[in-house]
Amino acid sequence: MRENKEKKRVALVTGGSTGIGRATAIAFAKACSRVAVVDVQVKEGKETVEIINNQGGEAVFVKANVSKPQEVKKMVDQVVKIYGRLDCAFNNAGIEGEQCSTADCTLDNWNRVININLTGVWLCMKYEIPQMLKTGMGSIVNMASVAGRVGFPNISAYTASKHGVNGLTKTAALEYATRGIRVNAVCPGIIHTDMIDRFTGGDKKALEQLTSAEPMKRLGTPEEVANAVIWLCSEKAAFITGHPLVVDGGFIAQ
Repeated sequence: MRENKEKKRVALVTGGSTGIGRATAIAFAKACSRVAVVDVQVKEGKETVEIINNQGGEAVFVKANVSKPQEVKKMVDQVVKIYGRLDCAFNNAGIEGEQCSTADCTLDNWNRVININLTGVWLCMKYEIPQMLKTGMGSIVNMASVAGRVGFPNISAYTASKHGVNGLTKTAALEYATRGIRVNAVCPGIIHTDMIDRFTGGDKKALEQLTSAEPMKRLGTPEEVANAVIWLCSEKAAFITGHPLVVDGGFIAQ
């Protein structure tokens, strides 16, 4: 039987060019969603789209900087123009910023991390929610971190931004709980991505130290976080909203 595309969901993934964003975009496509892959990295973002389309999925690339209001509005408008609706959003775009003590953190570093990681999530929801309200349903998952649940030395801006994402997620969840929109967050632990490689500087001993800090004695994979996002956006999680879902191999349970 020929599949009716009108019945397929439309999912938007920011930061979809690599890592967890790419894995989640691919997972959405496998879960019968049409996917908008959003990023400032054009080449890598289009590669994600190519992977999806080559696997029989349906995806488009949209370039946008989530810290810029005009670009975020245009991003959401473009997705709705292409696909006619918006059902799911994974607001994943983020950066780690510089490693330094709180007193040594520069204003430029602070502003850049907060603008992308926190303001960017708020801007995405600001324009995604009105589109979801038009259909009376939708699911949003915001990218937080275990650094949004506990403190970490030398990444004050990052930690503050992720605590902020969790608070913002809970507030939005309460505001739209009776209007068909669920808002949750994922809080990954140490996931082996390009961000971790930058954090360790490619140092094998540093990577081993991170691995040994995990109760499971391994790092998580982008696909394991993607699975959590897809589940939160599914009907199986229909009674879950305002929840920061930890995907950390037991890291903060220690």
